[in-house]
Amino acid sequence: MSQSSSTLNTPVDIGRVTVPNRLYRAPLLECAGNGPNAVDTYIRELEPAAEAGAGLLFQGASIVTAEGGCAAPNMTRVHDPAFVDGLSRLTDRIHDHGSRIFIQLAHGGLRSMSMWHSEYHRQNPTVGQKAVSTPPWQMRLADRLGFINLDAEVLSTQEVRELADAFGRAAGYAADAGYDGIHLSGANMGIIQQFLSPYYNDRDDEFRDGVQFLLAVRDAVREHAGQLPLLTKLPLETVSPPFVRRYLTESDVVTIAQRLAAAGYDAVVPVEVSVYWDMSVIRGAYPERAWKAAELQADYASVFGSSLRAKTVSALNRLEARWYGHNPAWNEDICRRVRDAVDIPVLAEGGIRSRNQCDRLLGDHDHSPACDLVGMGRPFYAEPRLPARILHGNERVLCADCNNCTVPQAAGEPGRCRTPQIVRKRATLDREGVYDRKHVDQ
Repeated sequence: MSQSSSTLNTPVDIGRVTVPNRLYRAPLLECAGNGPNAVDTYIRELEPAAEAGAGLLFQGASIVTAEGGCAAPNMTRVHDPAFVDGLSRLTDRIHDHGSRIFIQLAHGGLRSMSMWHSEYHRQNPTVGQKAVSTPPWQMRLADRLGFINLDAEVLSTQEVRELADAFGRAAGYAADAGYDGIHLSGANMGIIQQFLSPYYNDRDDEFRDGVQFLLAVRDAVREHAGQLPLLTKLPLETVSPPFVRRYLTESDVVTIAQRLAAAGYDAVVPVEVSVYWDMSVIRGAYPERAWKAAELQADYASVFGSSLRAKTVSALNRLEARWYGHNPAWNEDICRRVRDAVDIPVLAEGGIRSRNQCDRLLGDHDHSPACDLVGMGRPFYAEPRLPARILHGNERVLCADCNNCTVPQAAGEPGRCRTPQIVRKRATLDREGVYDRKHVDQ
């Protein structure tokens, strides 16, 4: 990409779509499900960001199959064209505000609820997990010790192709419903990361090269959705636990990005993660308030199998919070390396919390660009109309990275800020009119 600097408020092209500015709402779990109120839930969750001026919004991970694959409660399935067609009400509302909306397509693979959610496993004892290969020995040991419920069904070559086509069909339904692009959930221990990762992928067919799965998905998307912009997350696995010997390195991720750019992908989102679904994804403080919430204790016990197991998960959560810490804009280095190597837009997210950080990442007088768009996720739980402040000037988000918004989602609770002082501050700013769209346009 060009080394000239860009400002947060300037347009940028992703494939054939022009995004009006470079601030985006990163994919989150909207907990909308597929019920009769699903579309209204999405509108309630996403429209405020568009009203406040976000150039691009990502609808959170949406599952492409009719069964299995959900990594958390209340995720939405998009295998049914009739349901997806109803989401045109959402895309119309986003477009009314001049913003663009992409849908993130996903499948949990080994991370699916049947593996970790005890109550779900009890109610659905025959539902297993789609696996790229035989699971790593560490996961098999955890299964034998009773920490997880592993029932892996290794995909045949034909089943891999069918799964790729499921992504393509869902993309076609999304195109018909007015979505502006497709975002593949390529990290957070989902099926795409499992194909890319040497920790998970030990196949003996063409898909031993995990990029081949992304190329199969590209072909399916092009068949069903034409030239709708296509991008994916790319998982840098260097923060995996020390006992993990095989993982994706920086050089691996740069090479994958180059291959995808040459193959027609329109953008990439490099992110530093573990091979596991842990706090490498949501770095910050140990969410003590959420874990101690009296009204959620029974739910946690049900999810994790018992009160003791819930306390064990909480203790591990505390250790992980210390292990990973919270570095501002923690994906900056890998984003810069990828951007220097490809000629498609690079999106950066993870720990971006101020206008100053946005400007630095996009390239100011003292720094070369690390990316072409900047995204925030959890801060939108605290401030649904966050862009009205960030686009207006040098402001810092209210989010305190306490993570109390995320843990309750394991029990099916919607993502929202649960920190009283932050909620009160947002209410004050709301009364002052700071979140009005006119605040951005002045």
